[in-house]
Order: sequence, then C-alpha cells, then structure tokens
Amino acid sequence: AETYLENPVLVNNTRGVQGYTGTYQGKRVSVMASGMGIPSMGIYSYELFNFYGVENIIRIGTAGGMADAVKVRDVVMGRQFGFDGNVAPCCSFKLLEQAVAAARKMGIEPIVGPLYSSDIFYDESGMSGKLKKLGVLAVEMESASLYLNAARAGKNALAICTISDHLGTGESLDAQARQTAFTQMMEIALSIA
Repeated sequence: AETYLENPVLVNNTRGVQGYTGTYQGKRVSVMASGMGIPSMGIYSYELFNFYGVENIIRIGTAGGMADAVKVRDVVMGRQFGFDGNVAPCCSFKLLEQAVAAARKMGIEPIVGPLYSSDIFYDESGMSGKLKKLGVLAVEMESASLYLNAARAGKNALAICTISDHLGTGESLDAQARQTAFTQMMEIALSIA
C-alpha cells in the first residue's frame, strides 16, 4: 500500500490482517493479505465477495516452480484444475486476458497454465512429478479456494505468482529477495485493477 497507493487509508484490521484502500493511477484499489493456505483464502474471499460487494480479487504471491519451462523469478498466471475430484476451478478469463496484455505491455512474457493448490507447500510425497506430467507450472497455496468462491459468487478472480523456489532444480530466493524483488506481479495486478 505504501509503495503503490496514493493516500492509503487503513480500512480493515479484522483478525489482525490489515487492509488499505487508496488510489493507483486514479483508480480506487484495496490491498490486503489473505493469510496463508486454502482455508484462510477461502474465508477472506468468501466474505469479500458475499458480504462486501467485491467484484474482482487478484491474488499475488509466490509459487514453487514445477515445470521445466519456469524459472525462479518468472511470473506465472494461473488457471487451476481439480486434481482429486470433479470440480475444476478456473480463473476469470477476463482478468487473465487483461493481465497477459498488461504484462506484455511492460515487456514481461508471463507463463500461463495450470497451478496446483495445496496446503502442503514442501511436499515430499512425489506428487510434483505426476503434476508436472499434466502440465502444471507451479504449486501455491490459495488459488483453488479463491477460484471456487469467485465461481460460486459470480465474481472474478485471478492468481498472479512469481516463482520463488523451483522443486526440480532446488534453486530458491532468500527472504530479502522475496520481500523486495517481486514487484512485476504487483504492477501487473494494479494495472488491471
């Protein structure tokens, strides 16, 4: 909020999660954390869509790369699919299309494809090999619940993630880089907000 928004105002501090509203290039935008994992994102996105009239939520965050095509620091935009079940949550195509166009305008070629949501980020079960064969780009912890809540509420959602670790190569970024170097995904999200 301090970096990107003009005149940010604290509008939420419920459950210790702060939310700020301000303007970005003349557009009114709110930013807030969602907590970590599917249950936390599920609660926040449900309440925002259903109780507060929010129409669009864009999740920005990190992901662990799986596909050989993604490298650390790449920006991935996530479609999503259900792996163990019949529901196939998916992002809003409208937001995805706008985000890809915005990224390209910034000189960024995003990698668009399936993400896998799991509350087990550091999974040693061998699942990543199976998912990689299905074309999954990365693992993250929130988009499945966000996409399902958006679908149920008739709203729009998109996940834009930056690869912070790669499960195949073992490469990872330190905490400082994770806090300061992932500005591209934020700028893409703000440009379509």
